[in-house]
Amino acid sequence: MSAEAANVTVVLPAHLKTLANVDGPVHVEVAAPVTTGAVLDALEARYPVLGGTIRDRATGRRRPFIRFFAGEEDLSHDPADAPLPAAVADGAEPFCIIGAMAGG
Repeated sequence: MSAEAANVTVVLPAHLKTLANVDGPVHVEVAAPVTTGAVLDALEARYPVLGGTIRDRATGRRRPFIRFFAGEEDLSHDPADAPLPAAVADGAEPFCIIGAMAGG
């Protein structure tokens, strides 16, 4: 890992772990600045099968029913180029991708 890159821990929902054939959190190297977009770029580069599942391939927008969290903070509506909390970039907190549910 280079001096200007962060090793970010990403927690995936069960269906994406199955798709990516991983068990538990994954780690991706992300160049500074550490943003949601940069984390997703690194995740999709390492696990190409996830391309288009978390965000739309054409628009880059987050898919419905997918949420992003760092600690207890919902980052789902933050711009993709907004810096993530320092705890995520430092590896102290994971970047969590959550499959939301709806219905009655």
